[in-house]
Amino acid sequence: MDQSSVCEAVRSVNDARTAKDASAPLLARVRTLRHEADRVMSVELVPAPGSVFPAFTPGAHIDLHLPNGLIRSYSLVNSPGETDRYVLGILSDERSRGGSKYVHEQLRCGAVLPIGRPRNHFALDEAAASTVLIAGGIGVTPMLCMYRELRRQDRAVSFVYCARSRAQAAFLAELHALGGDVRLYFDDEHDGRPFDLAALLAQQSPGVHAYCCGPNGMLKAFETACAVAGIENVHIERFAASSPVSAIAATGYTVELARSGRTLDVPAGKALLDVLLEAGVEVDHSCREGLCGACETRVLGGCIEHRDSVLTQSEKAAGKVMMICVSTAKSGTLVLDLA
Repeated sequence: MDQSSVCEAVRSVNDARTAKDASAPLLARVRTLRHEADRVMSVELVPAPGSVFPAFTPGAHIDLHLPNGLIRSYSLVNSPGETDRYVLGILSDERSRGGSKYVHEQLRCGAVLPIGRPRNHFALDEAAASTVLIAGGIGVTPMLCMYRELRRQDRAVSFVYCARSRAQAAFLAELHALGGDVRLYFDDEHDGRPFDLAALLAQQSPGVHAYCCGPNGMLKAFETACAVAGIENVHIERFAASSPVSAIAATGYTVELARSGRTLDVPAGKALLDVLLEAGVEVDHSCREGLCGACETRVLGGCIEHRDSVLTQSEKAAGKVMMICVSTAKSGTLVLDLA
């Protein structure tokens, strides 16, 4: 092997090692657990020895790798400038499949957990002339981080926080301390009537950037109100799929792993993610519902049937990436940027 070939081989090894290090989980220690509202707990994480927390952007989330084997994604609540800690707000979900239940009932201060590096599929446009943030229930978590940053930059921003009751609204003291245009709305103080999103959004300028995170009913009303008001810069984040999502392939197809040249058959009635994991392919994954973006994978060829709630319509039309936990190929061969 000549010298140039040796150098190229070394570069390839280093690039692979860098990519692996960049995706490797961090280790975090639980420093504090704090009651924030009915069924809501904040979890403060600090780097365990040997780990360094990367910076993050408003709207980002991380994966918690829990001792019971589950991986769950939670939004970062604290300021993006704080890399000495990450703070999460976690609702004890009555329909929990074991994630939030474990956090609320078994997680203890001092525990050391692997966590994923911050990812962001709900990014804030910090250059927007005006912004309105609308949070429903635990949807306050990414919004609080966004509001902190926009207040720090002295940007034009309004914050609307809706909950069923004041007792169920987390982080009220922190919102109060940040000041600015914060509007609180609690259903039980208005005879159970929901907040009038249509009236609020009709008052906004067409160029406003409008963000909403909350239950699916609120998100649907938000999208409808934005369309009626002519607002084009619309951003949403879901904590649950808008409708039941099946990851099962209706017809069989083939997956080619471009980096290794391997081919795998995905039979009808089987999920792509399960086929990859059973074949020993290392792929990040978490929610298995097409919500968190952990399994986003680059697509080099093939026709995709997108079933996720992460990608925009234009991103789905481009066909450059897919969420392999729920999406499939329509037919033929799907070529993925995997080894």
